[in-house]
Amino acid sequence: MSTHVTISLDAMGGDHGPSIVVPGAAIALERRPDTRFVIYGDEKLVVPLIDQHPRLKEVTTFHHTDVSVKMDDKPSQALRAGRYKSSMWKSIEATKTGAADVTVSAGNTGALMAMSKFCLKSMARIERPAIAAIWPTVRGESVVLDVGATIGADAAHLFDLAIMGAAMARIVFDIDRPTVGLLNVGVEEIKGVEAVKEAGRMLREAGLPNLDYRGFVEGDDLGKGTVDVVVTEGFTGNIALKTAEGTAKQIAEYLRAAMGRSILSKLGYLLAKDAFAALKEKMDPRKVNGGVFLGLDGVVIKSHGGTDAVGFASAVELGYEMARYRLLAKVREMIDACPAPAAVAASPAEAS
Repeated sequence: MSTHVTISLDAMGGDHGPSIVVPGAAIALERRPDTRFVIYGDEKLVVPLIDQHPRLKEVTTFHHTDVSVKMDDKPSQALRAGRYKSSMWKSIEATKTGAADVTVSAGNTGALMAMSKFCLKSMARIERPAIAAIWPTVRGESVVLDVGATIGADAAHLFDLAIMGAAMARIVFDIDRPTVGLLNVGVEEIKGVEAVKEAGRMLREAGLPNLDYRGFVEGDDLGKGTVDVVVTEGFTGNIALKTAEGTAKQIAEYLRAAMGRSILSKLGYLLAKDAFAALKEKMDPRKVNGGVFLGLDGVVIKSHGGTDAVGFASAVELGYEMARYRLLAKVREMIDACPAPAAVAASPAEAS
């Protein structure tokens, strides 16, 4: 890789489009000055915003596009209408051709995944991509996947998710052998659906060099940070993600209401103001904004569509980290070091 990281941006994606994407890129550039940008979008809307940020303008190449993908477009509809000409497609294509190292978009998740799969294709041996999220915990952070790319999973897919999640954790947490757990309804070996139990057996017996499998974890382990990587299928993962986001907002509302209930509570808030500020900072979802599309032959980051410029900057920085520290190379390295799921799918008794 060159001395800088080039990031392609879909300026028209998200609930707020360029008004969030451009200032978000400017914030990320302040923190990662060796970043370069290739931005795609409507010239009339995007260029005036870029002009407001001289430093960003210096390191940005802009391309006009007439088409943008709407947030409520069906993936198939977006693929038909936006292939080859939309800001979303062009930003992904830049990563495919090598014009950029990573793509970041706040656009329609289904459309972004469909276009990414069509344009970039899947990595060798990976049948279905996943979305991996950084999850705040009491111990720090964990990687959780899949949080919404694919509904349902067999044991082989869960096995591959564990490998990809561990590769990402090696970058994010700078550890050689991340701990991995399979999300289940209990920690006992006899509990859970057959696919999860079989995946657990496969991971135990594979003896993977860069992955420390710790067995099953439960829902409350997500917040505890029991393991570095939590593996589940997309339906369950997405519900867990939305539940956590909703719970954080619920707690914030409870605290806000409680602090204004009486003169004493208001006084208590003033005395504990620094503590509440620290809590707010810890619970700020913008700090961990961005899901990584894993399993594709290219790096794509999905930002939350409703985030602000600070949140979008976090997604850009996540993309920077994934490109700078060679996510694709680490995933390939771990895949090459691991037996294919089919090779460990049969138990010794079945093999005989």
